[in-house]
Parts: sequence; structure tokens; C-alpha cells
Amino acid sequence: MQVSVDRDRCCSSGLCVMNAPAVFDQDDRDSLVMVRQIVLLPAQFDEVRLAAELCPGRAITVTGDEPARTGA
Repeated sequence: MQVSVDRDRCCSSGLCVMNAPAVFDQDDRDSLVMVRQIVLLPAQFDEVRLAAELCPGRAITVTGDEPARTGA
């Protein structure tokens, strides 16, 4: 899985940082999203998916996503 961001779509809500702080940060100058880690570890997949889903500006793109896990 890889992640990218479109800073032009970012509205600085900070939800990405709250949900995946190892992967995302906010720029000190303009508070826009920054990616700290491009290639993700499997343990980070769920939190990055959630951050992308919750992003109000739809600024986060996830590619090479593994199929969602099924079952309880």
C-alpha cells in the first residue's frame, strides 16, 4: 500500500494526523497535510484507510490497497 496527498484539496482538519500520526503531519507554515511515510507497513493499513475515508477534502489517495479483511 502507498499513500499520496493532494495539498490543494486539504482543508487542514487534522483528522489524518489524529488517525495515523506516524504517516501524516501538518505543515507548520500552512497547516496542510504532509506525508511522513510513503510506503506503509501492513500494521498501518487500517489507520490509513480510515484517515482517507474521514478526510473532508478527500485529499488522501491510497493505492495498492490490500483487499479488506472479512470475518469477525
